[in-house]
Amino acid sequence: MLRVLKRKAKNFYHLVIGLLACWYYGYPSKKLKLIGITGTDGKTTTTHFIYDALVKSGKKAMIVSSVYAKIGDLEYDTGLHTTTPSNKQLQFFLAKAVSEKIEYAVLEVTAHAIDQNRIIGIDFQSSGITNITAEHIMSKDKESDYFSTFKKYRDTKLKLLLASQHCFINRDDSNYSYIKSFLFRHNKKFFTYGYKDETKADYKFDFKRYGLNNLPEFLKEDFSLGYSILKHLGLSDDQIAEAMKTFSRPAGRLEVVWNKQVTAIIDFAHTQNAFKTVLPYIKNNYAKNSRLIHIFGCAGQRDFAKRPHMGYYSSKNADIVILTEEDFRNEDINQIFAEIEQGIVKNGFKLADIKKIENKAGIYYKIADREQAIKLAVELSQPGDVILATGKSHEKSLARFGKEWPWDEKKTLLRFLQAKYG
Repeated sequence: MLRVLKRKAKNFYHLVIGLLACWYYGYPSKKLKLIGITGTDGKTTTTHFIYDALVKSGKKAMIVSSVYAKIGDLEYDTGLHTTTPSNKQLQFFLAKAVSEKIEYAVLEVTAHAIDQNRIIGIDFQSSGITNITAEHIMSKDKESDYFSTFKKYRDTKLKLLLASQHCFINRDDSNYSYIKSFLFRHNKKFFTYGYKDETKADYKFDFKRYGLNNLPEFLKEDFSLGYSILKHLGLSDDQIAEAMKTFSRPAGRLEVVWNKQVTAIIDFAHTQNAFKTVLPYIKNNYAKNSRLIHIFGCAGQRDFAKRPHMGYYSSKNADIVILTEEDFRNEDINQIFAEIEQGIVKNGFKLADIKKIENKAGIYYKIADREQAIKLAVELSQPGDVILATGKSHEKSLARFGKEWPWDEKKTLLRFLQAKYG
């Protein structure tokens, strides 16, 4: 009860500050065409794709995502472990966009931001939802993570749709029927989009026609939401297809950081759904005839139910797994490892001796220090192997014992790779 009261008080504070910020900056969202993107996975890629397509079509646009805020040629850091900035910072960005005569603003929006009133006072012209799978549900101590049930998490995300003039929902997502009923109950009209061949939807991009049918399913999903909104805004299929063909993924999203004797990739995947979709793609497209070495962990004091599933999908696709930290905060990292291991052993993997360098498939290591885990992955690697590090990507810190420690995933990987392979 105390936790709930504290959260309500904090959210009321954000509400007041948000409304004051709107007033102070002159309600900038009313002078922009706002596009909001939410969902469990794919938010960042979809947000960047829409922004990129608008710019390539000659529109003046800005973006606020988990990677950065970009207004014209100016880039701003949005903070550690942050996707949607604070009310004041967000209103500042929007006001800056107005002063720069920007027409469109594309925002990545989290369920936390919606519940905490960080987007209060913002008028969204359009919004869309990528997908919804379990994430940020109650932690073991019933204090640390945010949402106590999947329904609360899902319904919070759907509030963005209710607050928008036009909303777009995924016909191919398992939550489609629920979302449709939810919007009907609130008398909210919506548009549908889809990416599967058999799907019938209001908006459906012809990937085959433009030679893009071999894209991974998760990218088709992201592009399809982007297509529906861009098409609604008046862009042609040819313009959108060209944007797809020339699109560069955001930093840390399936980013190949080394491609010499071995291939090294970093990705932000940190949910069981992301592991389920991204890992098979990497195995089949980068490591089909070679070994895949996967480095990952699970965040501490966060949704714990996903941990065995992530261990299962990792060991199902990787040849060697290295468990390590991913913001363990104040939780016992060995307990986190033990829960991930439940899924790993289901695929017959055996725990390897940390003191030995074993170059065989079907083994996993446990190394708490992420830097040392990456070092081991490089030491284990042989020419032709693929090293994949997931979970941290673009983020610049590791949360340990209540403090933030500087971190750079890409630089760390490159340092060890250069030392071994030159």
